[in-house]
Amino acid sequence: MQREGLQPGDRLGREEDLARTFGVSRPTLREALRLLSSAHLIRASKGPGGGIFVAATTEEGIALTVSESVASMLAADAIELDELLETRMLVEIPLAGLAAQRATAQDVARIRTLLEESEAAGADGDHLRELELDGELHRAIMLAAGNRLAGAFMGWVMDVLQPSLQKRLQPAVVEKALQEQHRDILRGIERGDPTAAERATREHLLYLRDLLSVIEELG
Repeated sequence: MQREGLQPGDRLGREEDLARTFGVSRPTLREALRLLSSAHLIRASKGPGGGIFVAATTEEGIALTVSESVASMLAADAIELDELLETRMLVEIPLAGLAAQRATAQDVARIRTLLEESEAAGADGDHLRELELDGELHRAIMLAAGNRLAGAFMGWVMDVLQPSLQKRLQPAVVEKALQEQHRDILRGIERGDPTAAERATREHLLYLRDLLSVIEELG
């Protein structure tokens, strides 16, 4: 699908058409479609105008699959928030360094806009919007790193970890501290300084980890 330049929503055709095109039996095609569907890459629609459609790009499919697995582990108490946060540190810190090396002027402008909008939402007391923008900010930094596979694997951070972490930390977090940490990350990326960007990201994530540790000890 990626080689053909297909995008989510594009129609691939009907099952019988695809079997004929690829010269395979219907059972073989159905097994292939089942695998693609389980990877969130395609969806089937019945009725007039129905058929097989592209559901997501390869990167989006990977992100959804990993997010589902992590969410299941968290729900089953098979993994803890602090372990997920530690995993985030292992990947997100070097990604911030890559962002400092690779970010375009457009990437930097996008990150700055999200940071300013997040701060404005916090000042207005719109914490739901502030949290949403915080997630978009971190996603923008990962995209600026330019590694699509790493970005896809980190999708669970926004889909699973961030909502759970924000719910747990919200009563104790100091918004001004988070804002300054985010600005330090932005400054490192703006200057094209990977060491500064990584250091600022590490300090930000360590702050969250330490805060989580204190809350869990008190709780």
